[in-house]
Amino acid sequence: MDIAQIIQGISIWALPVVLAVVLHEVAHGWVADRLGDDTARWLGRLTLNPIKHIDPVGTLLIPLLLVVVGSPFLFGYAKPVPVNFRKLRHPKRDMVWVALAGPATNVLLALLSALLLWMVLLLPSEARWFIEPIALMCQASILINIVLCVFNLIPLPPLDGGRVAVGLLPGTWSYRLSRVEPYGFLIIVLLLISGVLQHTIGPVVMGLSDLLIGWAMSS
Repeated sequence: MDIAQIIQGISIWALPVVLAVVLHEVAHGWVADRLGDDTARWLGRLTLNPIKHIDPVGTLLIPLLLVVVGSPFLFGYAKPVPVNFRKLRHPKRDMVWVALAGPATNVLLALLSALLLWMVLLLPSEARWFIEPIALMCQASILINIVLCVFNLIPLPPLDGGRVAVGLLPGTWSYRLSRVEPYGFLIIVLLLISGVLQHTIGPVVMGLSDLLIGWAMSS
C-alpha cells in the first residue's frame, strides 16, 4: 500500500473509529452514573473530548497498523471508563445495564450511519465530490461499530458480554465465570492468533454490515 492509499484510509476511518470507541466508553460511564456510580463523572470521563478517552495503542496504533496492512476492517478501543460496581444501587443487576450500554451505543451508531448513507446517496450526482467521501465514511462507521458490538458481546470477562453473563448467571456459575477475568485478554489474544475468533465472529460481522450497507444502497 502506497502513501496516498494510507492517507486516504486514515481520512476515511479516523473519525468513525474515534466516535465508535469514545461513545462506547462514555455510554458505560453515563449509565453507571444514572445507576449510582459517579466515578466516571468525577474523573471527567463523561465527556465527548476524545483526548480524555484515547488510548495510544488501542485508539491510534492498532487502527493505523491495520490501515497500513490493508485490513478489510479496523478494530480499536479507548481507555476503559472506570466503573465501581459496588457503588451501583443493585450491583449484580445494574452491572448488566452498564455493560450493555457500550454495544447498544455501537448498534445505534451503525443504524444512524446506514441512515446517513441512504440520505447521502439520494443527493444529485453533481455533488459527487461530497457524496463519495461521506459514503465511504458511513460504510466504515457501520463496519467498525458492528465489529465493536459483536466483539464486546463475547461472553468472556472483562468484555461486556462477560459482565452481562456474570450479572445474569446464578451465583455459583456467576462466581466461576468472574474468576476468568484476569486471564480474559490472554484468552482473546490466543483466540485471535489461532484464527478461531475471526472465523467465529467474522461471518456475523460481515453479514450484519452487508445487510445495513445493502439496505442503504438499494433503498
